[in-house]
Amino acid sequence: MSGPFSHLSHLECSRTGERHDADVVQGTSRVGAPLLARYDLDAVAAAVTPADVATRPPDLWRYHELLPVRDPARVVTLGEGMTPLLPLPRAGARLGVPRLLMKDEGLVPTGAFKARGAAVGVSRAAELGVTGIAMPTNGNAGAAWSAYAARAGLRSLVAMPVDAPEITRRECVVTGAELYLVDGLIGDAGRLVNAAVTARGGLGAGWQETSTLKEPYRIEGKKTMGLEIAEQLGWRMPGVILYPTGGGVGIIAIHKALLELRELGWVSGDLPRLVAVQAEGCAPIVDAFHAGLDESTAPAQPRTVAFGITVPKALGDFLVLDAVRSTGGTAIAVSDADLLEAEAALARDEGTWICPEGAACVAAVGQLRESGWLRGDEEVVVLNTGTGLIYPETVVAEVPTLSVDGVIPS
Repeated sequence: MSGPFSHLSHLECSRTGERHDADVVQGTSRVGAPLLARYDLDAVAAAVTPADVATRPPDLWRYHELLPVRDPARVVTLGEGMTPLLPLPRAGARLGVPRLLMKDEGLVPTGAFKARGAAVGVSRAAELGVTGIAMPTNGNAGAAWSAYAARAGLRSLVAMPVDAPEITRRECVVTGAELYLVDGLIGDAGRLVNAAVTARGGLGAGWQETSTLKEPYRIEGKKTMGLEIAEQLGWRMPGVILYPTGGGVGIIAIHKALLELRELGWVSGDLPRLVAVQAEGCAPIVDAFHAGLDESTAPAQPRTVAFGITVPKALGDFLVLDAVRSTGGTAIAVSDADLLEAEAALARDEGTWICPEGAACVAAVGQLRESGWLRGDEEVVVLNTGTGLIYPETVVAEVPTLSVDGVIPS
């Protein structure tokens, strides 16, 4: 079928519903809230069917009518998307959830799910005339946006906490980013980036700040995880989806994707129960959920080995809480010890080395099954947001060394 490459209609304030022009560079809304991309879904339904999508290349751009890039020539890609949805039979049996599946984002370019948001965000930024992107990061997002900026021929400015994973630092450097380490947390890096963009002339000089939810298109790239899960299940939805939650873009995006698919008529029925998973050392969303609050409060001393979810105060916390509550989901925190054990156990069970953030979801499955929140017969999808190779320090490899004439024990 033919028609526009994108059916993007406008941007909408996530708090007030106020409309914003999607064809100029935008940050947050007038009240400082994230902007959400809206599409003419009637036009999408008339233009394309799931059968049409099935004939397209296996990358996230197969859903281009539901993505914001208007000109296919402006797509910036490294082949991202359509990651496997892996059955986890041994892990599922051990945890008492035999229908356990894992969406493995460790196989996308740059090694983490952040490549999805970067691909779409950079493509749209370049299409709108941006020549440089700037952002704070806990590591993986900076690596991804630096790579896609290089692919698009844009400048990139990145600031990350000094404790961020060493490999993500190297990813930024090798792709030519202007990188700074900050002796603090991601919020401290964000303040420095904001000041630098202002000092450099901001949009007047071609610079756009692309911090989490401070531009509207990262979420559109990440929503393709939800689109893929539905397609990979034959255009139906699982019972439960667990997502490691820091800034919260991924869980917000999956919720948005499934709502759009249901409105299109491509899926039907209740949405999956969405579960926000955090680490005990930084669990503001979990605390807010169980306190019945609509927003979170930053913990005094946030720290966890799952560095990607060390976000003390998410700009979109209210959207995460709405996604969880409106689907009958929950929010749960796990200890560093438990998530590291889950990481090792899953590798032994299934041969897949996942990141500590993804391992937090696996640990959460076990705890939710033990508590009875999971009955055990549900189809459960955990999101692994990156490869364990980015976090080599999470595995201790103390092994014996033999001399050349030594003997391996029998």
